[in-house]
Amino acid sequence: MPIFEFRCRHCGQVFECLVRKNDVPVCPECGSQDLTKLISMFSTNVRKGSAGQSSCASCSGGTCSTCKS
Repeated sequence: MPIFEFRCRHCGQVFECLVRKNDVPVCPECGSQDLTKLISMFSTNVRKGSAGQSSCASCSGGTCSTCKS
């Protein structure tokens, strides 16, 4: 079961919810089903200096603006 993050359009509450295939999530604050699914951040473990891999998870070359030196 994936965990999704939602924002309620009625009250603005942001929450996470385990969602099964046929489930309809509801806001735990107000009970509304008028929700927006948010894009959640995720992380990966990448060893710095691994052959063929960048130390930056968001690009392949390690040269984008989000890469740390």
